[in-house]
Amino acid sequence: MARISLPIPETMTAAQRSVYDAIVSGPRARLVGPLRAALHNPELADRWQKMGALLRFGTSIPPRLSELAVLVTARRWNSQIEWYIHAQAARDAGLASEVIDAIRVGAAPAFSHPDDAAMYEFTRQLLQAGTVDAGTYERVLESYGEVGVVEVGAIVGYYSMVAMTLNVHEIPMPDEGVAPPLEPVAGAGSSALPALPRLTELPPAVSH
Repeated sequence: MARISLPIPETMTAAQRSVYDAIVSGPRARLVGPLRAALHNPELADRWQKMGALLRFGTSIPPRLSELAVLVTARRWNSQIEWYIHAQAARDAGLASEVIDAIRVGAAPAFSHPDDAAMYEFTRQLLQAGTVDAGTYERVLESYGEVGVVEVGAIVGYYSMVAMTLNVHEIPMPDEGVAPPLEPVAGAGSSALPALPRLTELPPAVSH
């Protein structure tokens, strides 16, 4: 059970209902996750859902890689709903099930594409160290340009906000009968993920 009340259509104010209608008529199709809490401030929820829609559906980063970044973020913060929703989205976008399963249990994934490895390391380092080493940064910059590397940082920051909102308010799973998919890897609040081999040992990046 959530720590706070969660607005439903029958109890929403006119401002809340306007934002709710915009959410359910968009690509999300339903109100789940952190927006259920954000609706307590309709203006916040409106700006939140617009930024979320842009970062999930409107960047230059291929969906496979943006969903990979979200999964690493969800695993870092042990965010159950974030993982539950985006694991399926990652599969639909073409991320290998073996990679998803490895991240879920806190193991180092075996990537077949250098761009995937670079995205994993960029996200992992940013979440665990607050920055990214020069080599990893250059790999993502080389593949996706300045626009792309800015978008990746924004994706990681946004989905960290999502994870923390879900966790602090204890927002329930969106579907009944679904068990939380993540077990803590290390610590009570966050999970450390293993580093990959040095990116200089991987094949050259593919320009896009």
